[in-house]
Amino acid sequence: MAEGFTHFDDSGNAVMVDVTDKKITARTAVAEGTIFCNKAIIDAILSKNIKKGDVLGVARVAGIMAVKQTANLIPMCHPLLISKSSIDFEINEENKSIKAICTVKIEGKTGVEMEALTGVNIALLTIYDMCKAVDKRMVLSDIHLVEKHGGKSADFYFDEAK
Repeated sequence: MAEGFTHFDDSGNAVMVDVTDKKITARTAVAEGTIFCNKAIIDAILSKNIKKGDVLGVARVAGIMAVKQTANLIPMCHPLLISKSSIDFEINEENKSIKAICTVKIEGKTGVEMEALTGVNIALLTIYDMCKAVDKRMVLSDIHLVEKHGGKSADFYFDEAK
């Protein structure tokens, strides 16, 4: 097995990592991503004037639902009992963007990075879906893990300066 690749056995077959002997610890992951759009979309979202409804409200629920479905979407992810899942948004009118931030917490034997990343992606895709009638030139960008805590490995910060 290649160093650092835990989802393969000694023969190179895909496997789900065995977490049987891991300790249950508090684990948190935060991921974020941005969707860039035009001024008309930002204005319509802020004035709640999108025909499909409350864009950020629906995107928030979609992201939270996605967090809970991660194991059904990504083959080697463990099904997890999520303790907390939240999606927050930051609208930047100047650069015509919406940042989605997903925080996921669990008491468990494996991390929740994939769940946080899935939540961000689906929240952003929901914004795209609800606004595409206004303009299809939206761009999803900068989707990444911001930080993670808990488990055997050290805390992680995307910005190493922390």
